[in-house]
Amino acid sequence: MGIEGVSTAERMLRKLLAPLCVLSGIVVVSGFFFPELVGETISGRAWLTISLVFFASGLSYLAVLPTASDEREQAFDSDYLLRVRRLEVGDVLEGFLDRQDPVTVGVPVLAFGLFFLGQLLLPSTTMAVVAATQAAVTTYAGWLFSGIVLLAVAFCLALLVGPWGSVRLGGSDVEPAYTYPVYFTMVFTAGIAAGIVFWGPAEALFHYETPPSYFEVEPQSEEAAGAALTYALFHWGFWAWSVYIAVGVPIAYYVYQQDAPLRVSTILTPFLGVDNLDSVWCRLVDLLAVFATIGGIATSIALVGDQFLTGIDVQWGVGFGVAESVLFVAGLTFVFVVSAQSGVHRGIRRIAGVNVVLFGLFAALFFAVAPRTVVVESSVHAVGSYARHAVPMSLHLGNGLVADRWVADWTIWNWAWWFSWAPFAGLFLAALSRGRRIRTVVLTGFVATSLATIVWFLLLGSTSLHLQQTSTVDALAAIDAHGRSEAVAGFPVFEAFSIGQLLVFVFLALIVVFMATSADTSTLVVAVLATRREFAPTTGAILFWGIFQGVVAISVLVTDSAELLQAMAVLTGAPFALLALIALVGLAGTLRERERGRRSIVVAIRSRLSENRENDER
Repeated sequence: MGIEGVSTAERMLRKLLAPLCVLSGIVVVSGFFFPELVGETISGRAWLTISLVFFASGLSYLAVLPTASDEREQAFDSDYLLRVRRLEVGDVLEGFLDRQDPVTVGVPVLAFGLFFLGQLLLPSTTMAVVAATQAAVTTYAGWLFSGIVLLAVAFCLALLVGPWGSVRLGGSDVEPAYTYPVYFTMVFTAGIAAGIVFWGPAEALFHYETPPSYFEVEPQSEEAAGAALTYALFHWGFWAWSVYIAVGVPIAYYVYQQDAPLRVSTILTPFLGVDNLDSVWCRLVDLLAVFATIGGIATSIALVGDQFLTGIDVQWGVGFGVAESVLFVAGLTFVFVVSAQSGVHRGIRRIAGVNVVLFGLFAALFFAVAPRTVVVESSVHAVGSYARHAVPMSLHLGNGLVADRWVADWTIWNWAWWFSWAPFAGLFLAALSRGRRIRTVVLTGFVATSLATIVWFLLLGSTSLHLQQTSTVDALAAIDAHGRSEAVAGFPVFEAFSIGQLLVFVFLALIVVFMATSADTSTLVVAVLATRREFAPTTGAILFWGIFQGVVAISVLVTDSAELLQAMAVLTGAPFALLALIALVGLAGTLRERERGRRSIVVAIRSRLSENRENDER
């Protein structure tokens, strides 16, 4: 049995990271829970540095722990799964240059360079053009986004109960590479990112203050609270996650059933054929996927950096500026680059596991101190309202086929954002799904992930609304005081409870870990898309794209262009919404042609009941 992860570089890294994690952890824990022991010994921005050292060293050490190489081989026995070709240091540069697609590498680098140059030279003009374009898309193309999302939901339901759900990806004798808990963990953490932490305590508050036009209720009323929670579930629940299924399942089917390459452009297989997936159109799709992924991840890193620094400020009164934000991004980049280069079987899988454990721990702690009766009652009402109104809300734009301001700024913007993340999340879902039945993929990526997200928003959203309504906490005032920043919303809520310090500590850890789990996955996916199709990505490719994502995030902070880049990333959601529609139509036609003779769950149940009845009569 060989061992993966015993290179000289990784051995040295482990020796350095272990003591750093222990020492910085002692200081951070003491500062959080026993501040009298530390006193004024450490003050100011040193707390930020020590906190970053603790989280970064701990997660990175976990990522580079060795593992048995035969486990790696078993987990990656297909040419189509995400693999990293390990190279010695001297071969990294040569391997990177030889294996990269010059177009897929050069165009995104040039595009982001021109973007930041335009932001520096003509900031107001650039912002005006992008903002106007985004407003036009979300306002006048809202019907398209809403219609495709609704179709994706319907398709997910059809796969769950219909005959095609029984198709095993890769063949009937292929076993999944990972246990189901590991599979769910990686799908959930890669697809949701830190957005669930960022918006969990905040979104319902914003809708409470400015209610959705669909419900026509008074701002900050009891009815507004119910409408706010309903729309939070709508934006983050089943409708949102269906977008990943619309892209991921078609890719998985063509990869494992028709030997297509693991690429986003594989969704065009029914129209071009497997042998023609190197066309200009396919390269354009993959190129757009690279741009959307980097733009979305870099923007998210910048936004959650603000949230992390806000938490440090709340805890220790440390003001922060651009320098501190850059420091946070640098530390986070180190974590997800180390994790991505270690591969899915080590860093990505392990950090995702830590993520889910922390997620469950925080939810349990929060539920223990939250007003449980209020949470349960609000949740029951919100879930019922969500079930009744989800379809009408999908069809509601406000002005016929033109979205009103609220719908455009919230619902359509959300759908566009989810579509912009669909390329990398869908591709990763497909890569992990070999050996799974399509029904299991949908149950995981549509049902289980949605339920976990819904529980989180019900717990944090209902509590935030209750504390705001009863004037126990004025979270909206805190948001106003921080320039309408969503990042601050959760901290006043946590401080209202006796274990507020512990909640803030775990919450800050969640911010780092959630973002790292999506960023390491996106790094690996971009490396796959940018590598020539006949090769697996090398460590050099992982390092390049990971650092590049970090550089883009830092550039966003330095040029103050987070909203601008986010708007551009959202605009990429429009072509991917159309591609998702094409993918669904193509997959439906392919399944109808190739998967005849399968029985749906309904037919199988009826058949079993009929057999039981006949046996009883005998």
